[in-house]
Formats: sequence, C-alpha cells, structure tokens
Amino acid sequence: MMDMPRSESGRSGSRPIFRAPLFRLLAINLAAGVALAVLLVGGLMLLNPGGLRHLIFADASPGTALGLLLFGFVVTFGSAAMGTAIMAMGRAADHDTRRGRPAPTAEPARATVQARHRR
Repeated sequence: MMDMPRSESGRSGSRPIFRAPLFRLLAINLAAGVALAVLLVGGLMLLNPGGLRHLIFADASPGTALGLLLFGFVVTFGSAAMGTAIMAMGRAADHDTRRGRPAPTAEPARATVQARHRR
C-alpha cells in the first residue's frame, strides 16, 4: 500500500494543494467570479429584461436554461477574475523601478514678438 503524505500536524489526508499560494489565489478569485455570476443571473431574473424570466420559466425545463445561463456567466466572470489576479501578481515589483528614458514633459515655449509700427 502507498503511504499517504502527512502534513506538519501529523494528520494524513489533509489537502496540501490548498497550502500552495497560487492555488489559493486562483480558488479565491474563482469563488469571487462565481459569486458575481450568481448575483448577476439573480439580478437578471429580478429585473426581467426583455421578458427573459418569463421566457425561461415558460419552458418545459427551466433548470436547463438557468444552468446554461449560469454556466456561461461563471466561465466568463470566473476566468476574468482569475486572469486579473494572475496578471496583477508582478505589479508591485514593476512600480519600484522604471525602465527606459523618462517620458517627455510639456513646457511652455517663450517667444518674442515685435510690435508693429503704424505708418
């Protein structure tokens, strides 16, 4: 038999994958995306834009339509939240040092103008 990996506390069967910071970051952001998707689908059902709620519940199987709608929103908002978290990971290090030449700044130009003489 294979031995189960033991955690620091000595208990077997604990989930070491939840201890990985990257996995935790992705799981938390996926949960935020799922919560936002559920909130948005609930808002759509509450507001009933274009008779969407009536159309869904008039169907023979409204659970299928709601499930597909919710699945689409979960995939969209869950992946957007996870992608944003991944892309924002290196942002703190980027703000400390700037690379390249400094950006040009606009300064007012001074010009001398001669007065016109009347003849």
